[in-house]
Amino acid sequence: MPDSLSARLRAVAQQLADAGIGDPLVDAELLMGHVLGLGRGALQAAVVRGDGIGGADAARLDELAARRAAREPLQHLTGIAAFRHLELQVGPGVFVPRPETETVVQIAIDALLASGSPAPVAIDLGTGSGAIALAMATEVPFARVFAVERSVTAYAWAERNTADAENLTLVLGDLATAFEELRGTASVVISNPPYVPDDAIPRDPEVRLHDPAEALYGGPDGLDVIRVISRRARELLHPGGQLVLEHGESQGAAIRALLEADGWRSTATHEDLTRRDRATTALRR
Repeated sequence: MPDSLSARLRAVAQQLADAGIGDPLVDAELLMGHVLGLGRGALQAAVVRGDGIGGADAARLDELAARRAAREPLQHLTGIAAFRHLELQVGPGVFVPRPETETVVQIAIDALLASGSPAPVAIDLGTGSGAIALAMATEVPFARVFAVERSVTAYAWAERNTADAENLTLVLGDLATAFEELRGTASVVISNPPYVPDDAIPRDPEVRLHDPAEALYGGPDGLDVIRVISRRARELLHPGGQLVLEHGESQGAAIRALLEADGWRSTATHEDLTRRDRATTALRR
């Protein structure tokens, strides 16, 4: 006789809680839903109905729960990361997009909508999974979006995610030299660059062990790539165009000083939904 979904869900949630997972019930529901091919709402309805789970599905769930308890990222187990209205394909070798980045990309989307251009240009430097670029392309469909990624592995994930976006151009290359043909045309340049200082090893095993190091670490003070982006974005943006940078909560003042020294104006740092500093913006003179 199949086990009840309710009992198995409670057992998995407890297993994940014992492993230190922050939202064990949510992760348990997502893993169970992945195994059964159900969304969370449909799964919760099945639990209320008293549905069961068969032996093969139960064994698969046990395998995934053990891997999650060992702190393998949930998104690597399901192959999916939610980002704004999108479901992105992710896995080993690509940075898993975070909820806090959703508020950062909103700044860029608002700037594109306010640009006054019938076809504003947006450039995502270091696109990773393609999350930021695809959000801009789908939420501002009249924009022309360009994205570059230097990691061959991450580029492959971005290619899968952005293949159907007709107004998005993705290239494999160096953010310091990409899109030379777009000099002086962009309304927005955005980046979620590597900004963790080299000696600030993240505590969470999901990040420390599974996110690619080249997407995390940004030199001794975490700002090495941001220095490159500051120079490159000034070349790509038209006068009045906006730069949007994601960064760590303690880096806002240093980044504003860096940008002002490079000739940017109207620098400002913005909080995410948890009231932590998360993004700094500036306008090209």
